[in-house]
Amino acid sequence: MLRGLARIRFPMGGSRPMLVSLAAALALGSAVAHADAYPDKPIRLVVPYAAGGAVDIVARAVGQHMSIVLKQPIVVDNRPGASTNIGLDYVAKAQADGYTIMMASNSLATNAALFPKLSFNPATDFTPVARVGEASLVVVVPAKSSITSLKGLVAQAKAQPGKLNYASAGNGSSGHLAGELLKDAADIDVLHVPYKGGAPAITDLIGERITFMPINPLEVVAHIKAGTLRPLAVASANRSALLPNVPTSKEEGLPNFTASVWWGLVAPAKTPAPIIKQLNAAANTALADPEVRKQLNQLGVTIVSGTPEQFGQFVKTETATWQHVIKKAGITAD
Repeated sequence: MLRGLARIRFPMGGSRPMLVSLAAALALGSAVAHADAYPDKPIRLVVPYAAGGAVDIVARAVGQHMSIVLKQPIVVDNRPGASTNIGLDYVAKAQADGYTIMMASNSLATNAALFPKLSFNPATDFTPVARVGEASLVVVVPAKSSITSLKGLVAQAKAQPGKLNYASAGNGSSGHLAGELLKDAADIDVLHVPYKGGAPAITDLIGERITFMPINPLEVVAHIKAGTLRPLAVASANRSALLPNVPTSKEEGLPNFTASVWWGLVAPAKTPAPIIKQLNAAANTALADPEVRKQLNQLGVTIVSGTPEQFGQFVKTETATWQHVIKKAGITAD
């Protein structure tokens, strides 16, 4: 079709509107041809965290099977730093051709409120591709703590306002935001102690220098099994497959205390819709694969597939929820 158009000859002085229309037709034809050929080279899957973490593991599990569906390699590119803003900025400014995508997480919904001067706009610079899954946070205490339930934690916090404390992996982290949500939902006064990462926070929690910690269950399940930490509740309405014997926040009388870490694929804004549709189909096929499901379930991930539109609505809801928590608590990323 394009070769045929290229042979058309116009008389001298041909009308400008005709030339403009031809240029538009050529551009449209090129875009359609490109989408039809997609993908014809490796795809870069950006992970805005270091290798080995939960987001990286999820990205590799899903990406590996997507590469089989799409018949092209999917190369994981770890770009950690600046509370994921380095990776987010890179993808926001990447060419919108489907060859750069990202495994996004909670920071896509929280960073606009935490960082008022970003070089990109999380709400407009990304196109949702597919939701992958989530893992409800779990509230844990040292194994030797006298606190044995979430109700007991709330009761002690009310009896001793400002005396109890909780740890997180840093200001603005999912654990920090969950702690502030718990304060709001239970109407308690507890002190936040931020750390530079989850590992040192867990060490101090086990050492009983911290009262409790809301955290991704993947990071503490080994400690729970070893008997060094005690789980009080998962922050959700449904029990976790990873910790089936642990009650939910709803069971403990706090239905409004729901917090999770979640994952989903996004692409740069203006990535062509046919390409987004292909990527979404590949992701959903990967999530339906028994081996992928087994691997993610072992990580405590509840798989949630769906359309790009459904994932986009989910991100909007998460953004509104956490922006409210962040502003009310006066949280900054510093």
